[in-house]
Amino acid sequence: MNNNTPAKIYGLLARFDNPGALLAAAEKFRDAGYTKFDCHSPFPIHGMDDAMGLKRSPVGWIAGLCALIGGSGGFALQWWAHAVAYPLNISGKPYFSFQAYVPVTFALAVLGGAFGSLFGMLILNRLPRPHHALFNSDAFTKFSDDAFLISIDGTDKQFHPDKSRRLLEETGALAIETVQE
Repeated sequence: MNNNTPAKIYGLLARFDNPGALLAAAEKFRDAGYTKFDCHSPFPIHGMDDAMGLKRSPVGWIAGLCALIGGSGGFALQWWAHAVAYPLNISGKPYFSFQAYVPVTFALAVLGGAFGSLFGMLILNRLPRPHHALFNSDAFTKFSDDAFLISIDGTDKQFHPDKSRRLLEETGALAIETVQE
């Protein structure tokens, strides 16, 4: 790679004074048609999902489906082992006595739901991600302490470096930084 080649712009990163200003900026960007932006805060901000225009997460459906698969698999394995593979007549009890299968079925349903929620969250959040362009910014290192930041992705169809910067200035950003890839 040639050192004279200009670095590709990832997007813009702006700092705000407080959570209310960040929330207002998120609403302004949502209303302007931006879809690829993110808000960074040291704590969750009530109403941020609505302000950003985010839809409900599918992780609950993924976890529920995995719980159903885990419970059904556990139940089917117990049925197969007791009624098909190794049928033993013990004291005249039926081969398929489902009441005894409840604890294992429940435990495997919980385990399946836990794995589904963990791996679903990791996949939907595209994690693990050992490097991101925002890690190049000194301002980004402070978001988990006391900074309220908004990052605008350069691949957003509404993104234009000058227009997006002006919109950030209009929303009351304290500092605006261009982030390189």
